[in-house]
Amino acid sequence: MSERQPDGVVEVDARGLRCPLPVIRLAAAAREAAPGTQVVVLATDPAARHDVPAWCRMRGHTLAEVSEAADGGHTAYRVVVGAPATPAPPAGSGEGGR
Repeated sequence: MSERQPDGVVEVDARGLRCPLPVIRLAAAAREAAPGTQVVVLATDPAARHDVPAWCRMRGHTLAEVSEAADGGHTAYRVVVGAPATPAPPAGSGEGGR
């Protein structure tokens, strides 16, 4: 579930969810967010340590911060949503730099 905070940050509470659900929830929140929006994912699944950074690289978003909760109960991943990908022109359309 995601929730917009008063400061405009979108928080995704994925605590207790196992792979791939934290990234699926992150993807859903990012789809609905404008470029530049910060999405914070709270996750307890150890796989998120690899999955969230990899997803950000593949999708053109920025992983701005990773921090452990003071009680060690979860990790927070702060993601800055990038611009939506521009689809490539169709093959043979004459575009593409010949």
